Amino acid sequence: MRHYDYRRYAQNVLIGATAVVFAGGRLMPSHNQNGPVLRAATAMVAGRPAESSFGDVVGTAAIVSAETNAALASLSGAVGPLSHPQALEDAFKSYFGYKSAHPADIKKPYLYFVDYGLPSTQPRGYVFNMDSLKVEEGPFTVAHGRGSSTSQYGVPTRFSNASGAQTTSLGLYVTKALYAFHGKTGGRSYSSIGLKLDGVSKGYNDQAMARGVVAHGAPYVTPTKAGRSEGCPAMEPSRAQELLPKLADGAMVFLFAPDSKWMAGDQWLAGTATSSEAGA
Repeated sequence: MRHYDYRRYAQNVLIGATAVVFAGGRLMPSHNQNGPVLRAATAMVAGRPAESSFGDVVGTAAIVSAETNAALASLSGAVGPLSHPQALEDAFKSYFGYKSAHPADIKKPYLYFVDYGLPSTQPRGYVFNMDSLKVEEGPFTVAHGRGSSTSQYGVPTRFSNASGAQTTSLGLYVTKALYAFHGKTGGRSYSSIGLKLDGVSKGYNDQAMARGVVAHGAPYVTPTKAGRSEGCPAMEPSRAQELLPKLADGAMVFLFAPDSKWMAGDQWLAGTATSSEAGA
């Protein structure tokens, strides 16, 4: 879907929402004054933010829904089989929902997405350009935390936000600064580029910064399989060197798995997160 088509789709959703509200006889303005939902639709068509009002809630929800559906229409066909039919929709809904609530935090158009419902021997990572709605990179192999699975290779089934758990933490993250990462594997030390991550899914990954959960390159990740990390979504060293600088300082990361508790509880999936809950 081209950018023009997406914008027209978003406009139609907002105009449809306006019609529903007016048909129901709610929020009816005087003959010379636009109602709050119509103001949101008019602002979208004109390419400017809607005025602050009760109608912003309706307008924002419609915009996020339209953006999510446009991204799905453009990107679903470019993505391989996923572990759950909601995986991409949850990622895009979370991305656009957070961006709408905290636009100043998102300085780059990239979303690093990992489907941890797939085995570590299968490519399960992508980077999407959410402006052009194209796949920037992927699919590629990504590591999960050693505390999330009992075997070296396979599908992770345990996820935690707890310090020392060495588990993957699901949910939405904002990327922060690059730094020099140092790790150990097989008794040997290695160095890589690292990218700090700020978890914004309250209760599910908001301890990531304190736990030292970061994106980095690791020698135990190859094009055909990924070993286990200490909870980091690690990738091949050469890929990290090229990709992580693009993602630094204001992109987003979304780590998915078909985990029913998290899917029911993450505020960004439910669309109920607020500025205070998101740690903004």
